[in-house]
Amino acid sequence: MKSSVTAGPFSQLVRAEFERSLCLRQHLRLYWPASPARRRPSATTATNISQRSIPKVLPARSNQSSTAKPFEGTPQRRSFSASAPCPAAIVTANPRRDEDGNDMLIDITERASMRLKEIMTKDSNPSLALRVTVESGGCHGFQYLMSLTNTSAISPEDDTVFEASDGSGAKVVMDEPSLELLKGSKVDFTMELIGSQFKIVGNPAATSSCGCGTSFDIKP
Repeated sequence: MKSSVTAGPFSQLVRAEFERSLCLRQHLRLYWPASPARRRPSATTATNISQRSIPKVLPARSNQSSTAKPFEGTPQRRSFSASAPCPAAIVTANPRRDEDGNDMLIDITERASMRLKEIMTKDSNPSLALRVTVESGGCHGFQYLMSLTNTSAISPEDDTVFEASDGSGAKVVMDEPSLELLKGSKVDFTMELIGSQFKIVGNPAATSSCGCGTSFDIKP
């Protein structure tokens, strides 16, 4: 004896929802293709992928190729040589030597040379010279004295005459005691706020000097 089961309202509702979901899936398959991640690659795509995954091997260069030239922009090393020392002034009268037999020389800077040349030109006196004398006194024991003189007043026995090596004709005169304390130094011309003046710089015999540079101490 067969028994017939009548579907209730709840079972009919479940069946209708199930049929509706099947219909929705069919519509999605027709109008919405599968995503690229789930899509199986075709034979052509697989071949391209396999070719890209294999690295290309470059052919080896032959030894007969031309030698590469160095880059023209490469900086070249330069050899720097020390500048030549400034030549000492030329002794034109009465050269002297110290106790060790060395020549007692001084130097005249370019500024001092040009200033002396300007004074000679202004006074129209080519015989003009700068006399430098060292005397005891000042705040440091010894002091420099500068004065202008003529070559006619120079003593051929006591004075030594130096002339600038630049050809300007500038001359400096020193007596023997002063030259012994100033050998190896330079006669310079400075322009400062307090005024312009001739000055002794680089005196090897000086251990200290005052701020204005007119007096100095000597080594014992």
